[in-house]
Amino acid sequence: MSNKVIILSFVALTFACLAFAYEPKPLQDFCVADPNASVRVNGFVCKDPMKVQADDFFFSGLHLMGNTSNPVGSRVTTVFATQLPGLNTLGISMVRIDYAPWGQNPPHIHPRATEILTVLEGTLQVGFVTSNPNNRLITKVLKKGDVFVFPVGLVHFQHNVGNGYAVAIAALSSQNPGAITIANAVFGANPPIPEDILAKAFQVDKSVVDQLQSKF
Repeated sequence: MSNKVIILSFVALTFACLAFAYEPKPLQDFCVADPNASVRVNGFVCKDPMKVQADDFFFSGLHLMGNTSNPVGSRVTTVFATQLPGLNTLGISMVRIDYAPWGQNPPHIHPRATEILTVLEGTLQVGFVTSNPNNRLITKVLKKGDVFVFPVGLVHFQHNVGNGYAVAIAALSSQNPGAITIANAVFGANPPIPEDILAKAFQVDKSVVDQLQSKF
């Protein structure tokens, strides 16, 4: 019996050592993304470091206003590893968000990143909703220079509550944070989510679901 305990303890210790041996951080100075590589990995294959140039770590364009002429009245300009290859494996990215007067960045989630946002111009009402069962709304009105954090995976939004244009810059804790806009995902799924499922989930008539799906 004692021998079995010793063997099981050894096996458990071995797996524990393997778990702690995992290295979550980069093992080299950088790993510039090579978008032309045919190998598929979690992220991008590293470009030959001897072929890396300064432009691999450079992006220009966040000084330009995004086109907000769309139904929600906002535009997100992304700086992910796909736009700035030097971000690959570094676990960080950023965006510029432009808002038309009374425009919004509608409720959405980032499945892989926490977001920290600062207002550069204008006034924004921002908020996020906690998970089930409380679904508590945490919201605040931000002015120029204010900062707000949206925890990873939670539904959140921003709404321009001023008569002028607003601008924000946000950093995210992933090179590819992902974005799932709730309305688009629910009512614009391809193929569509069956209307009877949505009607029951939202406690509305099927005609209301049809109307909403037609907008996406």
